[in-house]
Amino acid sequence: MTDPAVLLADVHARIAHAAKVAQRKTEEVTLIAVSKTHPAEAIAPLILAGQRTFGENRVQEAADKWPALRERHPGLELHLIGQLQSNKADEAAALFDCIHALDRPSLVTALAKAMDKAARQVPCFVQVNIGAEEQKGGCAIAELPALLAQARDAALPVIGLMCVPPAGIEAAPFFALLDKLAADHGLAGRSMGMSGDFEVAVMMGATHVRVGSALFGARG
Repeated sequence: MTDPAVLLADVHARIAHAAKVAQRKTEEVTLIAVSKTHPAEAIAPLILAGQRTFGENRVQEAADKWPALRERHPGLELHLIGQLQSNKADEAAALFDCIHALDRPSLVTALAKAMDKAARQVPCFVQVNIGAEEQKGGCAIAELPALLAQARDAALPVIGLMCVPPAGIEAAPFFALLDKLAADHGLAGRSMGMSGDFEVAVMMGATHVRVGSALFGARG
């Protein structure tokens, strides 16, 4: 098994190279280590190697793993990168430091109430269904202006857009489209790119890349 510190250094080097090619600064890109399905004992070596930002798909899984990890390792940041049910908004607002899955009006309402209740302003990305795929979550591109307006009216701290391009085809055009949409709406954040395409995403303007298998190996 490859040393997690070696895998982490390799991913950082690849991000740095892609940023250099794009004439960007490496520090403009946040690496989110996607720790979903991996137990605490698999996560701890990455923390010890210096990784501080992690991503989980499910509220319950994160609630089971992360309180103890954060107690042992202060200063960690936890991002929700999977779909969020409105009835889990209270837990999400209390547990996560950033939410990448804001995608519908009902969730805007639920998160606004949850953040008031938790007395926390949790930064959010609006997830865009960038490939117009029926099976995928995310706000339709045509509905994005209305959802952003609703989120702003609700005082939700929307900091950017997030996408998962269609599988099996070139991701670059979809990343370019998300970059343009974010710019058009005055948003600085672009959460895009995973293990197979994060270098392309960095070259297309990603501010957050969500990398799992390149750091952890295959999911459990």
